[in-house]
Order: sequence, then C-alpha cells, then structure tokens
Amino acid sequence: MKTYIALFRGINVGGKHILPMPALVAIFESLGFGDVKTYIQSGNAVFRSHAENVGLLASRIVAEINKGHGFEPQILLLELAELEQAVRANPFPDAEIQPNTLHLNFLLSASANPDLVALAAIQKNSERFSLINRVFYLHAPKGSAARNWRPRPKSVSVWR
Repeated sequence: MKTYIALFRGINVGGKHILPMPALVAIFESLGFGDVKTYIQSGNAVFRSHAENVGLLASRIVAEINKGHGFEPQILLLELAELEQAVRANPFPDAEIQPNTLHLNFLLSASANPDLVALAAIQKNSERFSLINRVFYLHAPKGSAARNWRPRPKSVSVWR
C-alpha cells in the first residue's frame, strides 16, 4: 500500500463547500482507503491505498464527494515520497527553526513560464521565495496572512 496526501482547495472556506471531516473520512473509507487521517477542517487528509494511478484516484474521490455533497473540489494528491522530497529540497533550511514562517505551495503542474519578476516586485524585504519544479517555497518571517500572492491559479498550500 502507498501513503497519499490529499490536498483540497476551497473546502470549508467562507461557508461554501462544507464537508465535515467525519464525512470526508467516511468517503475515503467507502472507497476502500485505509488509515485515513484528516487535518483540522482544511480537507487535507492522509490515507493509504493500493491504487497506483493518482489521476484515477483523484477522480474517484472528487466523484464521490460530488455524489454525496453536490460539489467537485479541486484536489491534488501527493505520494508520501513527493512530500518528503519537497521537504528535502527546501532552499531555506535556516527557516526550519521557525516552521510557521515557511510555506510550501504545490502546483498541479510545473509552470512553463513563471513570472518570478512580478513576484519579486511585490515581495516584502523580509520575504524569500523559490520555485523548484512544481513547489513554490515562501519564507515569510514577518507573516503572510495579509498577503494573497501565493501562486494562483491551481495551487494548494501545505504549511509545515
């Protein structure tokens, strides 16, 4: 069995696309997944499955949510090894002493022409960022909650 991390975008935000975590766990278990764990009300989940095709796996999850809850959330599935590799590739290891200041954003696919110059133009002096393949790393030691400049569209954030 493989361990997968399911990252959802737009679940339980602003009173829209409400999906209680017990219901999400039940959906995952009904699909035959094991060891299902969720994180707060984010919709992020970790589970185990024998499935090898990530695209098919994501489609099954979205279809089941739509069937029971009437919406199709955007989902990004990572294998545990992908998450571990992203952590190892962190270009800001000194930021790990304050992990709440280091953000990893996983894009659905690598950007062919990222406009890093535009991002650099709006970054604060205290911030650092790097795009490595489909992972956007942001070190924001003075916070980033008031900012909404993470890569869009089609990104899902993971906070360490």
